Amino acid sequence: MIEFERVSRRFGDQDALRHLNLTIEQGEMAFLTGHSGAGKSTLLRLLLLLDRPSSGDICVNDELTSKIRSRMVPRYRRRFGVVFQDHRLLFDRSVHDNVALPLVMAGFSPTDTARRVRAALDKVGLLPHERAYPAVLSGGEQQRVAIARALMNAPVLLLAEEPTGNLDSETGAGIMTLLLELKQACRLTLIMATHDPQMARQTDRILRLSDGQIAPSLEES
Repeated sequence: MIEFERVSRRFGDQDALRHLNLTIEQGEMAFLTGHSGAGKSTLLRLLLLLDRPSSGDICVNDELTSKIRSRMVPRYRRRFGVVFQDHRLLFDRSVHDNVALPLVMAGFSPTDTARRVRAALDKVGLLPHERAYPAVLSGGEQQRVAIARALMNAPVLLLAEEPTGNLDSETGAGIMTLLLELKQACRLTLIMATHDPQMARQTDRILRLSDGQIAPSLEES
């Protein structure tokens, strides 16, 4: 479970988040929407401890993030898989090597790494391209590589920031379908930031950020 309790994040004289209260249950799929600058990216950065709140508390799986010291941040982040709009692949490395990178950094053996990489690539339908380089793949295939990489540490939480933003509508729909399938198969909690209202309609809950807070839903207003 994720809980934000009166969380604020201030940059200079601007509030990115303002006294935000939010609870996301385990296994839930929540979409963050809102205009550019509404606080979507800030919220995700706070979850990943890429940034810290100016005030308030964040609790992830019964652990207060304010209590996590810098040396323990890598361990904390292993519970997350992250997919970005720009897939952040290394174009001088093969698909296999891109997906394997989190396990190599964590010190897994080559045998175990190879097994996990092939299983993840099979889940996203890219096992035949294991030895290819990203440059020969389509945009949708490159994003599937990024998704496979996000699964490497067997996360319980998957964060996706505009994962279909650079894709055409058909390819984006395919990525969305894949994420939904992986959520069910891997029992993930999925939080996705998106501007796309069509994508947001497929979720359990839409969280619309406005002025650094969650705006009331139509049902609540």
